[in-house]
Amino acid sequence: MAPEISNVSMFFLIFFVLIPVSLSYFYSLGLGKSIVWSSFRGFIQLLIIGYVLTYLFSLEPIVGISIMLMVMITVASFHASQKGEGIPYIKSTVFIVIAMVELLVLFMWLAFQMVSFEPDQVIPMSGMVIGNSMVAIGLALERMKSEFKEGKGRILAALALGAKPQDASKILVRRVVKAAMIPNVDGLKTIGLVQLPGMMTGLILGGVAPIDAIRYQIVISLSIFASVSLSAMIVTMISYRFFFNDRHQLVTLNDHEEDMKEGQS
Repeated sequence: MAPEISNVSMFFLIFFVLIPVSLSYFYSLGLGKSIVWSSFRGFIQLLIIGYVLTYLFSLEPIVGISIMLMVMITVASFHASQKGEGIPYIKSTVFIVIAMVELLVLFMWLAFQMVSFEPDQVIPMSGMVIGNSMVAIGLALERMKSEFKEGKGRILAALALGAKPQDASKILVRRVVKAAMIPNVDGLKTIGLVQLPGMMTGLILGGVAPIDAIRYQIVISLSIFASVSLSAMIVTMISYRFFFNDRHQLVTLNDHEEDMKEGQS
């Protein structure tokens, strides 16, 4: 079993924060305040979520799990959709995609008896799936905006030659999905060799036999890989269509914003 970390030991974690702050000051990076604020915010958030999870674990599984999943999906969709600012219906699209992917993964866990429908199992594992989906979607949206901006000339040329929006943007869409998936592909290649994954490490520290911890890690790693792939692909396939109007003409995100303002006026 892992030894209990005392409050005094927790206090000395401040030295781990001082290292990047010192480097930022030494190299004039201007990140000192951001590092301190992010560290403090992360500490407070984790402390609060510790008490929240303690309460949720005491509730009926269907209640505790539903509440926490809704919170995680809402927060994740809000942060991921910020990367696609200007794309119509992006917040609702991201929310629905993350929710659908999470429910699909959860269904498979339960159907194949990989996990039990208990808050202490479903919530932590779902958090990893939702969090990685959030990152993948945010990366895909950011990359998509960049690709359409840089590849505008090629898309216009393809449209002028009679290509449909789907064909004109096919290469860009492939690049976006590939870019969103690469970090997880590379992570799977070196998993267990370069670093011991977080879930496996936590279980081992908790006293679980390494081989049993590995089983859980394999489940969550492949679940994350599947959810990241699905999330990035679905959001990209839905969102790229908003870069074209009903007449199959390429439009900018500013055009959408102006149309929405005119509709509200």
